[in-house]
Amino acid sequence: MSNVVSKEVQLARRPEGMPKLEDFQVKEVDIAAPGDGEVLVRNIWMSVDPYMRGRMYDRESYVPPFQIGAPLEGGAIGQVIASNSDKAAVGDYVQSMLGWREYFVAKGEEVQKVDTSSGVPIQAFLGTLGMPGMTAYAGLLRIGELKDGETVFVSAASGAVGAIVCQIAKAKGCFVVGTAGSDEKCKWLEETAGIDKAINYKTCGDLTEAVRAAAPKGVDVYFENVGGEHLTAALENMRPMGRLAMCGMISQYNDTEPKPGPSNLIYMVGKSLKMQGFIVSNHFDLLPDFIRDMTKWIGEGKIKWEETVEDGIERAPNAFLNLFTGGNMGKMLVKVGPDKAI
Repeated sequence: MSNVVSKEVQLARRPEGMPKLEDFQVKEVDIAAPGDGEVLVRNIWMSVDPYMRGRMYDRESYVPPFQIGAPLEGGAIGQVIASNSDKAAVGDYVQSMLGWREYFVAKGEEVQKVDTSSGVPIQAFLGTLGMPGMTAYAGLLRIGELKDGETVFVSAASGAVGAIVCQIAKAKGCFVVGTAGSDEKCKWLEETAGIDKAINYKTCGDLTEAVRAAAPKGVDVYFENVGGEHLTAALENMRPMGRLAMCGMISQYNDTEPKPGPSNLIYMVGKSLKMQGFIVSNHFDLLPDFIRDMTKWIGEGKIKWEETVEDGIERAPNAFLNLFTGGNMGKMLVKVGPDKAI
């Protein structure tokens, strides 16, 4: 196959505070034909996720920082359009971490085939059946040590991770309280996801009192996605021996100065609480259990999800920025290109 021209999104500069569109640039690059053991992939879907903000800082973390003038990276699903590898054939749908671009060449072992036999849309492997769903599963069940029938409080409950946390907890017979930033999202949480009480944190007034009213017996497991006043409210309402699964703190990702911790952290001692942060990649041993359980729950109608989609690779920066302003319902995705039969 002759060379193809691909658009890719690069980091133009390191954001200070809230990222801006000017921090990104879209470039056209030539993609060579695949060599021995390589595949050429045309991306169809790509994911944007809050953790990517951390990779825009020039600092050590659990993943290397993005480089200025280089394409960003992230979860993507595409189709093999040329192959010199026995790992993937032309027409196969594959998953990779080479999003933010229309085409790419990679070694066959650097992509993973997507099992399309389940009948779910392929983009679900970037959300409910992908990293966000796995994050919810590992965080709630292993880190949160959830027991059937407990009370669970979830921040950012309508997001890609939070919505799955809520529904796994309901599948386990738990009482679930979640927060979201609009009445529309709260309605979806109660009427579609089936949680017991959704709180609009922007209009509820005192969040601590709102959680107390929603869960008067207290909270056994808190799943943290937001930080700030949400963590303060959770600590106030935790029951003795409660567990806090610390997944993310999106309210602080764009801070230019460190914020002080919650003033009521002393409850960790008096209530004998357990707080643990986690990275999903440390829990991939749970993947077979995750696929088994999620497939079962989806088949039983216990897991539902929403997607917010931006069209075209040029819209990827907009999609990413919308994560920090509540501009998404459920999983935020970018449709990079059409799904064509090969």
